[in-house]
Amino acid sequence: MINSSLKQFGELLQTKKISSVELTQTFLNRITQHNPSINAYIALDEAKTLAQARVADTRIAAGNAAPLTGIPIAQKDIFCAMGWKTTCGSKMLANFVAPYDAHVITQFDNAGAVNLGKTNMDEFAMGSSNETSYFGGVKNPWSFDRVPGGSSGGSAAAVAARLCAAATGTDTGGSIRQPASLCGFTGLKPTYGVVSRFGMIAFASSLDQAGPMAKSAEDCALMMNVMAGFDERDSTSLNREKEDYTRNLNLPLQGLKIGLPKEFFAEGLDAGVGKIIEAAIAEYKKLGATIIDISLPNTSLSIPVYYVLAPAEASSNLSRYDGVRYGHRAAEYTDLMDMYNKSRAEGFGAEVKRRILIGTYVLSAGYYDAYYLKAQQIRRLIAQDFVEAFKKCDVIMGPAAPSTAFKAGEKVDDPVAMYLQDIYTISTNLAGLPGMSVPAGFSDGLPVGLQIIGNYFDEARMLNVAHQYQQVTDWHTAMPELALSKEVK
Repeated sequence: MINSSLKQFGELLQTKKISSVELTQTFLNRITQHNPSINAYIALDEAKTLAQARVADTRIAAGNAAPLTGIPIAQKDIFCAMGWKTTCGSKMLANFVAPYDAHVITQFDNAGAVNLGKTNMDEFAMGSSNETSYFGGVKNPWSFDRVPGGSSGGSAAAVAARLCAAATGTDTGGSIRQPASLCGFTGLKPTYGVVSRFGMIAFASSLDQAGPMAKSAEDCALMMNVMAGFDERDSTSLNREKEDYTRNLNLPLQGLKIGLPKEFFAEGLDAGVGKIIEAAIAEYKKLGATIIDISLPNTSLSIPVYYVLAPAEASSNLSRYDGVRYGHRAAEYTDLMDMYNKSRAEGFGAEVKRRILIGTYVLSAGYYDAYYLKAQQIRRLIAQDFVEAFKKCDVIMGPAAPSTAFKAGEKVDDPVAMYLQDIYTISTNLAGLPGMSVPAGFSDGLPVGLQIIGNYFDEARMLNVAHQYQQVTDWHTAMPELALSKEVK
């Protein structure tokens, strides 16, 4: 049962073959059994969770159920949830209990979904391996000596290990798609502004975007129907007509034009990963798609541009954590300035400090024009590359990550090597485009994800493209040995 789709879970609930309380308890039991080994969850409240499940059962009995009513969803600990500890993976917020709900949390509550708990993450979403979390690293369920990716590593491990029906994540430079590739599930980053950022603890405001993490494209479409929508409390939220992201799932792919950027298949791509991606492209040819060679010439500049812009925004966003109103405050200090210094030195981890320092530097007098302004200009060129590419093709494909999951500790002392993990994903965030990762096979026993990039607001087409692939392959149904172990009753 744990490998059921969201639609199948919904049917089980609607036909009373299982109650939401029973389904929720099944996942809570699995969390109790497996989370000590994986460290996917950092905040659990069984009483709150089961109370939501009982409300969902009442709603189902009354005939007022929505598609996700009663289904247990894990929430990344970047989303404020009223009455829940919300830490963003940092000592700075280790004891912060949110006094309000993020828009995403409200949307799931309105849909009747059950909040299973808050998942682990890289501190303030800064990382590609979930090793920067104050609460310890997360293990990849496919191999405990490997990382799950980041920053949404807790959600990724929870989905892969079937410790939830689905989960939420956020993607600033690939933090949904890269862990989706490394853990073998489907993850979608929507067009910037489609999902409200209200109540989502900010890292880099012009790049952050929430999205679904689930077993299949169909599951992601159902989650997008809940998550997407205008929110007047977020100035970057787009006021668009509500759409049904499941509407195109079953359309044939005959005539689809797939663009393959030569830059995605150059030096740096693991040979095993490359073979898997080529096999996936061959499958699309069988489905009637046409392959077109394209170029995204400024791709190589995406990482240096990102690591100017994102830290700049982070240094501004994280200045609010000063030990005065909320967050960690040093126990001993001599004056106000000393309190600021000690609280921030104790509250932030090494990677966060590194990015704050970089951001402050590039925004400082004498360097703003040379670094920050120049990066913004190149960001425009990167976006223009995609505009030109989409004149020739409908979607763009390539790897989501340059390798399979690497070993824990392997890159932690080499920031540049860690940053290169996002080489294929960052450019879509800089351009504000939607992108997703779909399970495409295994290399040396570890999952590989195929990345699909669409034009602005083209999520429904991307989900169709992914869904049709998942109708003729079964990579998305594969579970790690841990998830196949005997279910807890």
